Amino acid sequence: MSPPVVSVLLPARNAAATVERAARSILAQRLDRLELLAIDDGSTDGTGEVLRQVAASDGRVRVLQGGGRGLVEALNFGLGQAQAPYVARMDADDESLPERLSLSVAALEAEPSLGAVGTQVEIFREDRPVSPNMKKYEGWLNSLTTPERLFRERFVESPLCHPSATVRREALGAVGGWEEGPFAEDYQLWLKLLHAGYRLKAVAPVLFRWRDGEVRLTRTDPRYALERSLFLKARFLAKGLASERRRIAVWGAGRTGLSLTRFLRAEGVEVSLLVEVSPKKVGQRIDGIPVVAPDAPPERSAFHLVAAVGALGAREEIRAFLAQRGWVEGEDFTCAA
Repeated sequence: MSPPVVSVLLPARNAAATVERAARSILAQRLDRLELLAIDDGSTDGTGEVLRQVAASDGRVRVLQGGGRGLVEALNFGLGQAQAPYVARMDADDESLPERLSLSVAALEAEPSLGAVGTQVEIFREDRPVSPNMKKYEGWLNSLTTPERLFRERFVESPLCHPSATVRREALGAVGGWEEGPFAEDYQLWLKLLHAGYRLKAVAPVLFRWRDGEVRLTRTDPRYALERSLFLKARFLAKGLASERRRIAVWGAGRTGLSLTRFLRAEGVEVSLLVEVSPKKVGQRIDGIPVVAPDAPPERSAFHLVAAVGALGAREEIRAFLAQRGWVEGEDFTCAA
């Protein structure tokens, strides 16, 4: 038998109701040179038995015991068992459409600078309609189909749907794989890859059905909370700003902007100015930093500005405002919310 092109890592814990559908969607891929490494991570329901039945019907499946050590440990354990040059993710309650892996591998082989790709996604629920906020996130994710667009947006949100992703194994090794910590392991991986010089993008069309629900980790695990995301953004923003000769300004003196400012300062970045629309804050000092209004913005030659306003529509308004004044995104300012 030819060696696999893709090793698919499918960690599962207490997912007996959905894991067979997820696994079968991988086995139905149009790229058949794959192995499915199903990691039973300490399940107490029938997940393990379901996986063993799937493995008995298809020799491309291996069932591994994760021992209940959590998602990151399960992924790295599976990675250690993987045989292919490309490593794909899969979750136990999602569905991959038939061309997901073939188109993802084709994209990676066509562009050697890509470290990983995700795909465009459909977020779905079976109990009620998907919320407007999740539909907005879906639309944003699905817009990141070029490396340039994704790089520009990297500090807005996690820019790839993790379970839709296919990653070069050598790139994973170069950045140390998935890491355990007080942050979202997927967002940290994307930021590590980007910082190391790899490019990322989402592959079109929609090739992945991503389940939303009340018990998904992004809703229940504190590592996915806003403050943890801002901590991660600040850590990697600081790496990029380390060579910046201009002073740093942050647009936003609300919760998002102030939290990011404090995390940046903890990373050794001195924030010299805050920009804020609220007249109650303009002219004040917050944490010792002077606050100015947008109609008196900092000089482009003297400052790099980080836009960190989380209000709906604020990012595009700030982009338009700065562009009209000659500021260039990526050179003069960075959006981080």
